[in-house]
Amino acid sequence: MTNTETPPLPATATALDPGDPRHLFARAVATAGPVIAAVGDDQLDQPTPCDGLTVRDLLEHLVMVVRRVAAAGRADEPSTWPTDAPDVRGGGWYAAWTEGAHAVQAAWTDDALLDRPTELPWTTITGAEVLGTYTNEVVVHTWDLARATGQSPVWGADVLAAAEAAIRRELPMADRGALWAGFAANLPEGVPWEDPFGNAVPVADDAPAIDRLVAWTGRRP
Repeated sequence: MTNTETPPLPATATALDPGDPRHLFARAVATAGPVIAAVGDDQLDQPTPCDGLTVRDLLEHLVMVVRRVAAAGRADEPSTWPTDAPDVRGGGWYAAWTEGAHAVQAAWTDDALLDRPTELPWTTITGAEVLGTYTNEVVVHTWDLARATGQSPVWGADVLAAAEAAIRRELPMADRGALWAGFAANLPEGVPWEDPFGNAVPVADDAPAIDRLVAWTGRRP
C-alpha cells in the first residue's frame, strides 16, 4: 500500500486520439492509480463522501469498476458482471487496479466498439457512452477516495468535461426524487432499492470543474 509511482497510461492509450473515449478513460485510470497506492493501512476504515462506503469498501468498488469496463468491452452478459471484488478485500488493490486497467485495454482495442450498442445492467448505449459513464465513475470515486485520505489529485480539463457530460446525459435533472421513485415502483416485489445518487448540490457557475462534477452527483465539494 505504499507504492506511489504513477503508472503509465494503460497500454495503447497514448497512441489514441486525445478525444478518444478510451484515451480519456485511461487518463482517469492513471490519475486514480497513485491515489489508490498512497492509501495507508490506518485509513482503511475511515468514511468517504460516498454514503455508506469506507475507504476499504471504495477501494474494492474501484477494482470492480475497471473489471466491469473490461466486461463491457468483451460484451459479456451483464448478469455475469462482478458486483464486488472480494478477492482484494484484504489488500492488493493497486495491483488489482493495474491488472484491471490492462484488461480494459485488451478488451477495447477495436475502434468499432465505440459505435457498437453495448448492454449494461440497466440500459443499452454505445461503447463510447459506456466509457464516458465509467470515466465519470472513476473520477468521482477517485475524488471520494482522495477526500477521505487527504490527497489532492489533478485531472485534465478534458477528462472532467467528458465525465460531466456523461453524468448530465444520464441524469439531466437536478432533482432526482421522481426518477428514483419510478425506478423503485417498477421493481419486482421484494427487490431492495437504494437511490444511487442524491439530488445535485448547488455550486457557483465559476466553481472548479471537479467541484461542479461532484456536486452534480450529490456530493458537497
